[in-house]
Amino acid sequence: MTTYVHYQLEDGIASLTMDDGKANALNVSMSKALSDNLDRASEEAEVVIIKGRPGLLCAGFDLKVINGTLADQAAMVNGGGRMLLKTYLYPLPVVIACSGHAIAAGALLMLTGDYRIGASGDFRIGLNETSIGLGLPVFGQELARDRIDNRHLTQATMNATLYTPEDAVNAGFLDETVDPDALNERAMEQAKRLQKLDAKAFAEVKAAMRKATGETILKSLGE
Repeated sequence: MTTYVHYQLEDGIASLTMDDGKANALNVSMSKALSDNLDRASEEAEVVIIKGRPGLLCAGFDLKVINGTLADQAAMVNGGGRMLLKTYLYPLPVVIACSGHAIAAGALLMLTGDYRIGASGDFRIGLNETSIGLGLPVFGQELARDRIDNRHLTQATMNATLYTPEDAVNAGFLDETVDPDALNERAMEQAKRLQKLDAKAFAEVKAAMRKATGETILKSLGE
């Protein structure tokens, strides 16, 4: 049986590593694994790091499911949207270490983090939905509107621009880039920095800052 997310706890920092051995597609199983491990971390940790294996964070929703039945499509997209909303509103600090490509829903995952670090290299990050004939769900629109620099919003959404890691910093998908060999160390450094913040104050400010966007997304998901 595939283990979609590997969980490790060290000094109050929970690391969630996405690795299905394939494209890390955000199918129902991957979304559930991330959601379940976020629940576990909320009981055990003070900061969460989400990362992928070298060269890949997430290639987006599973194209096999997208090309399947409408019921399966709806279950996958709804489940993914709920997981992204959970991560976006998560009361603990979330560091995302982007180890390579992050496309479509993978790029949306980047937008949920509180600090995003990308590995430099020949990787692409972005929302390519319109280039492959797909719309951007409301949760994707709202995450993009909230986190992407307004100067890049049209290019990043409607025009399906895929960015290098360095350009993704300017667009708002990332906060910094580092050498791939330094990615895990840098993610841990940022996690430890965020760990020093007052947890109650952090959670309150995060909830207040993201409340309106969160409510819009939740309503679009049927609640």
